[in-house]
Formats: sequence, structure tokens, C-alpha cells
Amino acid sequence: MKILGISAFYHDSAATIIEDQNIIAAAQEERFTRIKHDFSFPVHAVRFCLGSAKCSIDELDAVVFYDKPFIKFERLVETYYAFAPKGFASFCKSMPVWIKEKIFQKNNIIRELEQIEKFDQKRLKLLFPEHHLSHAGSAFYPSPFNEAAILTIDGVGEWATATMCYGKGNAITNLKELRFPHSVGLLYSAFTYFLGFKVNSGEYKLMGLAPYGNHDSDEVTHFVRKIKEELVDIKEDGSIWLNQKYFNYAVGLKMIDEKRWKILFGFKRRQPEEEIEGHHTNLSLAIQIVTEEIVLKMARELKSITGSDNLCLAGGVALNCVANGKIVKEEIFKNIFIQPAAGDAGGSLGASLAAYHIYFGKNRVVSVQQDTMQGALLGPEYDDKEIEKLLTKYHINYTKYDQFDRLAEVASELLDQASIIGWFQGRMEFGPRALGNRSIIGDARNPEIQKMINQKIKFREGFRPFAPSVLKEDVSEYFLLDQESPYMLLVAELTEKYRKKLPDHYESLSLREKLNTMRSELQSITHVDFSARVHTVDKDTNFRYWKLIETFKKKTGVGVIVNTSFNVRGEPVVNTPEEAFHCFMRTEMDCLVIGNYLIKKNDNMTDNTNHLKNEYNENFRAPLKTQMLI
Repeated sequence: MKILGISAFYHDSAATIIEDQNIIAAAQEERFTRIKHDFSFPVHAVRFCLGSAKCSIDELDAVVFYDKPFIKFERLVETYYAFAPKGFASFCKSMPVWIKEKIFQKNNIIRELEQIEKFDQKRLKLLFPEHHLSHAGSAFYPSPFNEAAILTIDGVGEWATATMCYGKGNAITNLKELRFPHSVGLLYSAFTYFLGFKVNSGEYKLMGLAPYGNHDSDEVTHFVRKIKEELVDIKEDGSIWLNQKYFNYAVGLKMIDEKRWKILFGFKRRQPEEEIEGHHTNLSLAIQIVTEEIVLKMARELKSITGSDNLCLAGGVALNCVANGKIVKEEIFKNIFIQPAAGDAGGSLGASLAAYHIYFGKNRVVSVQQDTMQGALLGPEYDDKEIEKLLTKYHINYTKYDQFDRLAEVASELLDQASIIGWFQGRMEFGPRALGNRSIIGDARNPEIQKMINQKIKFREGFRPFAPSVLKEDVSEYFLLDQESPYMLLVAELTEKYRKKLPDHYESLSLREKLNTMRSELQSITHVDFSARVHTVDKDTNFRYWKLIETFKKKTGVGVIVNTSFNVRGEPVVNTPEEAFHCFMRTEMDCLVIGNYLIKKNDNMTDNTNHLKNEYNENFRAPLKTQMLI
């Protein structure tokens, strides 16, 4: 049985194809169109999935869309009615789009699929599970648990903004749900907007900014109190009530009432390229503290209801790896699995698996040793023939290594010499994290690497931290974590062994001063609060990446390297060898490893490649001039 799952039309469109319960392929549309968070119908991703499964649309048993458009429309109309006459301008703007495009989603999907190939419309079975069921399915069905508590938290689906479910065998039961307009995801996104970042993409920046806040500050305490007194009422079971007089997202064209927020917090909304000041970092810390409190209360309530030792997490808020780390630290559950594509992209996977197990009633075979996500390495891959096409096209000077062990040795030597390497191997990752197949890597011991990658390669804000990739078997040597974190979705603190003593006045330092303070022996992966977004690397899941780190450990004594996604600010992660080469030449990476091929920048500054180097300067460096000073 082959089922195609689709998520589209909001953000992070994607497609997944399964055969029985086995995941054959999955990819986000942005990786093909090069439009970050592309919301359009995933034509290219669908083509890729069909090609991977070697089937046509007519051979599919079902096509499954990740939510129910009619119920979303119902929520929209009822919300405008409840708030009337407020929101009339937004109503007039949104209604024509919904009536023309969204209500007739079935026809839209069929029309889009016909652009891919002709098929018999009468044979097509088109299914629409609820949005949060798709999230729940994406977390539970690939997990290594026969039964589990399931927590999904995001902005909003149809009506639900969070659900507490219980999964057993092939069944998922919805136990409790939080409903719109009261939403943890929308609360966090409101602060994302107020602090100058883009909603639905900048939330991870807000999470990265929070540790720069002063934990000992009266201002943080004041902000937390204001949030709880005026914005959100938090119940003991983790449910919340949001004071809608401060928010505009329900019926307006903006997230918040900026005037009320300015009065509440004592400063106006930060513009995207303005300098980040102390009150910004303190407010980001305050909302992170509040969010963690809510998520922990939800987790405890779900534990109380289900009694399960196992927890599965999905939804956009499940990408808040700091909150996830707190759940682990509190030991609420013995075991936890977080869907790597926790946001809407993963809805395509959950929808297809929910259809297989619930609609078609198929039994579930559980792999208790590990999850069935295959390390999230579910995207396209490219063989030597396709790589050599690139090498020929640009007359690239390269070295090919027939033995990967030797390539790993050379790459380790280059890392030890402070080289920054673009690392391109095998199948592309599904989800927002680079996990060793489309990564930029460096030496975690080198204190300059974090600044170099942010300023000269990623062209992004200097405060942004980088994740460590560590051998799975060594994780407890470096971090206060005694379990795997294969998808970079848990934050843990560095062990005392690798920390440096901080100055007594550290908490009162500015963002720039904290960033420049030596904190650890692994400075470039240690955030300002000694935390790190840990990525454990498994020999069985990603042998090549594991071998590289193991070789680096043999050479240096340290089994940790810096890992960040292979892209620059404003672009999706690279997909093809040509995209990897272009990104490499346009930035100040030193080397590029594609498959068994090593390309060095200094060997390729020719007329065929020089023009690439200057292409990004205007687009990516100039807008960040204030942040590059950090």
C-alpha cells in the first residue's frame, strides 16, 4: 500500500510517501524552489516522492492532505463573528482568498496534481485528517513505543492549538485540547514579532537570544510578572487563557496591539535590523521562562492522565529544544521521542501514517530499538556521475578519495587547522535541522569559529549559537545528558570538566561582552549559559558523519565538532551539488566535501568561479551591519 501525504498553503509545504508503514521519502518544497518556508503546493517534492517510490499517482492508494480546510474556514468565520465589528478590514481581505481558493481545496489539490501527471480522478482517494492528528501521527507512529502519551503544540490547526493524546498500537485517542484563540505557539510568535524577528521563522532566534538575558535581573522578574498578570493566565493543567485586548492575530492584520505592548513593557517594538539591547534580551528570557512553565505543566498533566512512561512530541513548539530539555531534566517521562520535522512539514508524514493506520486500519509494527525516521535522511541524494557533471561544468580542481577513511583523515586534519568545511553527503535531511548530510562544520575547540561562521559564511546575527555534533557513545562525557538527541531537539548543559570560570559580574554584562567571554574548552558550541543544542551521531544511522567525528577524536582527543546547516541567511538548506558549490564559492568556507570529492577554495579561484564570490555581498552582508559588530 502506497500513500502520499501533503502539507501546503500555510508555510513549510512538504510531501511524504510511505509504502505500508515504511517511510520511502520526504522533503520540503523550499529545498527545490529555493524559497524559504515556501507555502505553495509541493509540486517538486511530490515529483521527488513519486520517483523515489517508483510509482504514478494512479498507483497510489490515497493522497492525504494534512488538515481539514472546511473546519478552518468555520473557525475563521466564527472568530470574525465573535469579534465583530472589529477585524472588518482583515475580513474583507481574507474572505475572497478563502472563497476562491481555500474552500475548494479538493479541487485545488486535484488541479495541482494534474500539473505533475495525468491520472484517473475517479480512482483518486483524497483524505483530510485533522491538523493535530497529523502532528500526533508524525510523532507516535515513527516512535519506538508501542504506547505513549502524545503532546502536540503549535500556533493553530483548525480549532485546536494544543492536544493531549494517547497512542497505543495503531490507535490515537484525543484526551484534551486547547482551542483558538488561546495558543502557546501564537503567544511565543507574538513576542517573536515584538522583538523584531519574523513570525513562523524567527522563533528559533528568540530562543537563541533568551540566554543573553540577565537571570538575576529585577527586569526579567518584572517582565515575567507582567506577562502573567496581563497577557496569559496559566492553569495548573497547562491550559492558558490569552487576554485578546493585547493581540490582533484573531481578526487583525498584525500579531499584536503595539501601543498596548509598548505601555506594558516600557519600550516600542524592535525593528528587524535595530541593535539588540538589554531589555530585548531580558524580555526574550522572560517569555522563554513562561513558555517552559506552560510546557512543563502540560507534560505533567499528560503524565497524570495517561500514566505512560513514554512521551511523543510534535507541532512547531516542539522545536523549542530548551523546553524539551527541561522535560527531560525534570524526568517527567522515562523516554521521549520528538518528531524531527515537528512543524507543518512533518504534517505530510503524520497525515500519510494516520491514513494507513486509522483510515485503512493497518496494524503497526514497532521497532523498539530505534525510531523509523532513518535519521531524518529522507530527501534526494546524488551519485558520482552527477557530482562529476558539476566538476566538469566549472572546471573545478578537486581530489577524489577512493577510500572514505582517508578522506575522513584529511578532513579531520583540515578541521584541526581551523578550516571550515561544507559537508555534503547522501540523502538530504527532512525537517529544519542539518544532521550531517547538508552541514557546515568546524572545530568546536577554536573560539573564533562561531564568529567566523556567523559573519563570513552564514551572514547572520552574531549572537546565534551553533550546535555540537557528538558521537552518541560520548554524549555524557561532554554534556549533562544520558540519552540520545539524534535530531538536535534537546538542549543540555556542558559538563563541568569543559567549563571555564566566569567573571563575578557575568550576568550584568552586555550581549556583546557575554558573547566574547571565554566560557569553555569548546567555546564555539557553548552558549552563554553553558547550554548546547546537542546532536548525537549514531554509527548505524549516519556512518560517514560518525566516522569523520571519530577520526577527529583520534587526532585531537575531542569527539565534538561544530555543526550548522549548509546555507546562508535567507536561503533554504542546499539540496543539489551545484547549490552546495555556489554557496561554498560565495562564502568564506575553506573546503567543500561532496561524496568522495574534496574541493579547496584556494585551488579554484578562477574566471569560472570568481564571479560567484561577490554575489551575496549586497544581499546578505549589508542588512546585518549592526549585528556583525557583535
